[in-house]
Amino acid sequence: MPTTTRLVVIAVFPDVDLLDVTGPAEVFALANREAARVGGRAAGYEVRLAGRTRGEVTTSAGVRLVADCAFAEVGGVLDTLLVPGAVEMLPAGPVARIDQDIVEWIKQIAPQARRVASVCVGAHLLAAAGLLDGRTATTHWSTAAQLAAENPAVTVDPDPIFVRSGKVWTGAGISACMDLALALVAEDLGEEIALAVARQLVMYLKRQGGQSQFSVPLSQPPAARRDIDELRVFITDHLDGDLSAAALAGRMCLSERHFARVFRQETGTSAATYVEAARVEAARRLLESTDQPLDQVATGCGFGSIETLHRALRKQIGTTPAAYRRRFRTTN
Repeated sequence: MPTTTRLVVIAVFPDVDLLDVTGPAEVFALANREAARVGGRAAGYEVRLAGRTRGEVTTSAGVRLVADCAFAEVGGVLDTLLVPGAVEMLPAGPVARIDQDIVEWIKQIAPQARRVASVCVGAHLLAAAGLLDGRTATTHWSTAAQLAAENPAVTVDPDPIFVRSGKVWTGAGISACMDLALALVAEDLGEEIALAVARQLVMYLKRQGGQSQFSVPLSQPPAARRDIDELRVFITDHLDGDLSAAALAGRMCLSERHFARVFRQETGTSAATYVEAARVEAARRLLESTDQPLDQVATGCGFGSIETLHRALRKQIGTTPAAYRRRFRTTN
């Protein structure tokens, strides 16, 4: 039986993020190889880079790519249209670049694709083309506010690493392009092939879309006080211990009142809220990657009881431990 060709077209243009292009391309190439190894025939992915014209395109990293074809030459039925993005670095921070020529091309070509996906700030281009109206979407955390402000018809969720809404997928920034591409492979070829590709890429695990772009420590900027940063490391390493305000204040040799004021000033949140978020993150990792009973998950993460674990997950992510595990459990 001949292999069905899955044509993947990736848009490229000046200052596009290099990994947003090469990361998914590598995933699709490895999927071809792993499908041939496991199932005896290739997955049939064919990746083409499309630019304004054929030829060299300089990425934001300064590395040059070569567009296989011009936008005007792309036609026929596509399996996947993948749109990365580019940013302007302004004093106030990065701003997603929106090129109207590319937006018009997306409007024309998207109906010919079985599915459309954006990587990083490419979501801004899909939104400008009207493809995200009435949908939930994500993008790189640094431009999520811009996406929401400029596109009130889009529900922007800055937390997940990728979001699927019908035939349209949106991914978070930079390395999350690999997770998005793996999810596309899993949809096409199944979890076994996607996990085999993840292993070839030496990725720790194939992350699910509902996972956060940031771990709790990374979501907080470095504190001005070194002792607060050291305390945050201590919290992460001792989630099953006594992390009450009294215990943490005592560790820092401060009164509870002074400690509460210092911690909030340095982190923007209370110690109790920070500890609960860190414990929920640890519980999510265990629910995703192990078969530990819920009482062990609760105890190991410092919740003390299944009931407390339930309340914390419902409060922070709106679901129960069992429901979260059913949706996001990753098997080896």
